[in-house]
Parts: sequence; C-alpha cells; structure tokens
Amino acid sequence: MSLPRKATPMPLTAIPTPLAHARRRRPAGPLSTAEAEVLRIVSDTRTPVFVTERAGGRRRYSYWRPVDSATGRGGCYAALPTDVCDRLREAGRITLGEAVTDTARTTRRVSAVRPPAAPLRAVPDRRRARAA
Repeated sequence: MSLPRKATPMPLTAIPTPLAHARRRRPAGPLSTAEAEVLRIVSDTRTPVFVTERAGGRRRYSYWRPVDSATGRGGCYAALPTDVCDRLREAGRITLGEAVTDTARTTRRVSAVRPPAAPLRAVPDRRRARAA
C-alpha cells in the first residue's frame, strides 16, 4: 500500500501577474511645483479643464481663466503645460471624460482623481470606557 504524495506548492513565479503597462503608477515622491499647480487647477470644480486632440495627434490642455477684478487680467483661455498634464495622467492623478468628436478635433473633460478614503477606525464604546 502506497501513501498519497503531497502536492508540491506552486512557485510564486508561476502565478500570472497583470501587465506592467496596464497598471497605473502613483509617484512615490511629492509633486513638483508645476504638477501641484496643474492639479490645483484641475481639482477646482469651478474651473472646467479640457484636452483637445487634433487630427495630427497634437494635444492641448486648457481652461477658461475668469477676469480677475484686482488685476483686470483674464477673460481668456489659458493653456496648461502638456508634458506636466501627461505625467499626471500617466500617474493616475487625472482622468479624461467621454470624447466629443468634431471633424478636426476630439475634446474631453479633464478631472482630478480623488485619493482613496482612509480606512475607518474602530471607535471604542463610550459607555464601557467610562465605566472602567
């Protein structure tokens, strides 16, 4: 009579993992000054930011700058740095909405990604805490 053989565990290298390019990476360090400024503008719900992509592949991130009563400046579209916006998008900090396609361009709304909520803490029962 022979004893059943124990199954050997599967090595961790044999478990399939998602593709590296499919994952969104968060930057490990703090944001640069330019990235923080762009993220501040995109996060402001009163300032809609759009990205326009032309037929040739050129992208332009822009928003409407309201008139500043103190300086008298504004009332025009302002462009955001494309390289900074692309880095924020690759890092998963901003996302693009549904496309509105025209004959010469495609326009999408840009939105900031909210960080995940902090886990809930267990709150001790106050009645029990006072009695002790």
